[in-house]
Amino acid sequence: MTQAPATPKAARRQHDREIVALAVPAFGALVAEPLFVMVDSAIVGHLGTAQLAGLGVASALLMTAVSVFVFLAYATTAAVARRVGAGDLQAAIRQGMDGIWLALLLGAAVIAVVLPTAPFLVELFGASDTAAPYATTYLRISALGIPAMLVVLAATGVLRGMQDTKTPLYVAVAGFVANAALNAGLVYGADLGIAGSAWGTVIAQCGMAAAYLVVVIRGAREHGASLRPDVAGIRASAQAGVPLLVRTLSLRAILMIATAVAARLGDADIAAHQIILSLWSLLAFALDAIAIAGQAIIGRYLGANDAEGARAACRRMVEWGIAAGVALGLLVVISRPAFLPLFTSDSSVTDTALPALVIVALSQPICGVVFVLDGVLMGAGDGPYLAWAMVVTLAVFTPIALLVPVLGGGLTALWGAMTLMMAVRMLTLWLRARSGRWVVTGATH
Repeated sequence: MTQAPATPKAARRQHDREIVALAVPAFGALVAEPLFVMVDSAIVGHLGTAQLAGLGVASALLMTAVSVFVFLAYATTAAVARRVGAGDLQAAIRQGMDGIWLALLLGAAVIAVVLPTAPFLVELFGASDTAAPYATTYLRISALGIPAMLVVLAATGVLRGMQDTKTPLYVAVAGFVANAALNAGLVYGADLGIAGSAWGTVIAQCGMAAAYLVVVIRGAREHGASLRPDVAGIRASAQAGVPLLVRTLSLRAILMIATAVAARLGDADIAAHQIILSLWSLLAFALDAIAIAGQAIIGRYLGANDAEGARAACRRMVEWGIAAGVALGLLVVISRPAFLPLFTSDSSVTDTALPALVIVALSQPICGVVFVLDGVLMGAGDGPYLAWAMVVTLAVFTPIALLVPVLGGGLTALWGAMTLMMAVRMLTLWLRARSGRWVVTGATH
């Protein structure tokens, strides 16, 4: 006796359960990551202004270096999820190990570049004479933890692909607690100053990487997957990551251009821009959690040769993205009067930020669709299209943003350009999703 097909309502409920089960822990893990820098800042800030300024420069360099390689998580999630959908857990973990070996190789290369060039990089980022020695010290020590950071990215992708976002949450929370304790103990207890903060972060990151490796190695032994490096597999992982690297660099360029334009508008504008950008990034975490669920779910459906299931999941996640965007937009509008005083008491900054925040609020439903479709296409392994679409978006955004100071539109106009940028992304992603060309089934793309 064959089982009756699920009704549309029952299918939606199933998608909802899967989305919530993956997205909620993913959101927790995403929020835990920036708390590392916040803890370091809070502890180092009591050492002095020069030390805090040095930490700010070094952290910006480190976060830039690590964020460039975020494809280690994205590409690994999609590849592993496909093999999980195909029922081949051994190949799934083997694919994940290739990503982890690639992370170690890239981490070693970054260390080789950063250690000798640390003073130059610090100077390039404009550190003052008093802050530069502290920035160099922090950067050189923290660079030793970059391989661990990249392993964390790749291993997170493995577990997400295995439909597990709870373990990354547990590891992130444990890492945050360990980082806080180690920083306090080494900075003040051992009297190591800013070097103690760097060593505390390195130890915490290495501990997180070790925890992930224990989980992955246990899975490999359970399913008979080899742990040895495979040159062909590592090369394939790198090739899959190149388009996502282009996408990430294009997005980073957009954010850097926006900040550079805001700086040209005046002190109040750049101060307000930084506040708004921090809020925008926080909102992005909530929407990115749904996108992460999309990567894992879509990859699994396509690996299982369930094209209709993938399309249905895509439609449902877009509805989630729109609903989340509307809710976040309303939250921004309502919380504006309470939010801004947390960052500044300068009325000129507040007056500049208020109208721009309205633009940010109105753009959230667009952001919701963009993040979800971005996750869907990543889960489908559609990296080349994502790269092309982001390069087109960068080409559209750049001249419009650079015109803002010329036309005198101020910060509100700049965030209008940011909203237009997101609208262009939404159009390119929606056209791709509608075409169905991303629906390529099978264990490999």
